[in-house]
Amino acid sequence: MLNRRILRVKTFKMIYALTENPEMSLKEAGKALERSCEATRDLYLLLLTLTGPLTDEASTRIEASRSKFSATPEERNPNLKFLRNRIPALFAEDPDFQRIIKKKKLSWQPYDAFLRHLYEEVREQKWFAAYMDSGEDSLREDAALWGRIYPLLEDNPELDAILEDLSINWSDELPYALRCAIRTMQTLGEGKEWTLPPLYKSEMDKRPAAESDRDFTSSLLRQAVSGFNRYKEQVSEHTKKWNLDRICATDLALIVCGLAEAEAFPRTPKNIIINEYVEISKYYSTPESSGFVNGLLDKLLQ
Repeated sequence: MLNRRILRVKTFKMIYALTENPEMSLKEAGKALERSCEATRDLYLLLLTLTGPLTDEASTRIEASRSKFSATPEERNPNLKFLRNRIPALFAEDPDFQRIIKKKKLSWQPYDAFLRHLYEEVREQKWFAAYMDSGEDSLREDAALWGRIYPLLEDNPELDAILEDLSINWSDELPYALRCAIRTMQTLGEGKEWTLPPLYKSEMDKRPAAESDRDFTSSLLRQAVSGFNRYKEQVSEHTKKWNLDRICATDLALIVCGLAEAEAFPRTPKNIIINEYVEISKYYSTPESSGFVNGLLDKLLQ
């Protein structure tokens, strides 16, 4: 499930934590990294569980409208196509999925207001109206609908606040988890059964052991932690005009990770390593960081 880009991000965050807490041991960092990787898959699972509660919200709305004293003909005889969407039932009737969700205690139950607001936003979409009136009745169409609902969550302040309360990592990783959920809907739409995805993409692709993403992550972290002070000295030597304390901690962590990856994986082209950490810097550091990280990593790796 997790690709090399997001694994680099997670390792960078651990090294950033090390700059803030130099006493952190490799064992502590490794356990924290494992928890962070598992948390991303948990967020993906939480997104899949949204299908049932959102459909329940629609059902509650429809029943309330039906029971009104002055209900309109349309309210008395509503279009129930969304309630009959097959995807929520697939998850509700999947014992493996339900066992995992129960074990991890993933639920939308405390967030009724968010569900109400999301359902209102879904109802306003032209593609939702097209789905309701299409006349088609297929699993593929049902799955495709959820593939269009999920992108509504990417820039949702209400959801961001919920995720920040649940996990410090989830707000940053929501776009990635959403893409995984959308791919799952595509798979279900093709009539395939849901299975819990392996934690690492190399396991999904069944790559040779030599290309293990798990080994990549542990090796990168180990190299970065063990060589941290040495890499700091290299940075200091090449920034004579700067006091090391003036270098942004995120930039230092990115450069350390780049140096560590080049040393741990000498076959990886240096320009690829540089480009990866420059891209990460654009999201996690200052506006000037990409140029600084690019220039210093290029100089050090030469």
